[in-house]
Amino acid sequence: MSEPTSKYSITMPRDVAAAARARSGPSGLSAYVSAAVARQIERDNLNELIQVAEAEHGPIADEEIQALRDQLHQARREQTERTQDGADAA
Repeated sequence: MSEPTSKYSITMPRDVAAAARARSGPSGLSAYVSAAVARQIERDNLNELIQVAEAEHGPIADEEIQALRDQLHQARREQTERTQDGADAA
């Protein structure tokens, strides 16, 4: 079941609105804008958590961030390889 909705009027630059409308696809501009706002709220919440964690534990070193990014990229490569291997076997 979907959540109740309300209608809002927003103002945005015409070029941004045109680009959003062009990319919104069959779900429409409202769904596209709603998804974008939901992602921004998630990012804002994550940034707040990071600020709290850094205030308590100190900032994360750039080297640590890069090491974690490397691990993520490796995991994605391995997942892609497993997916391709599974498709090849089918």
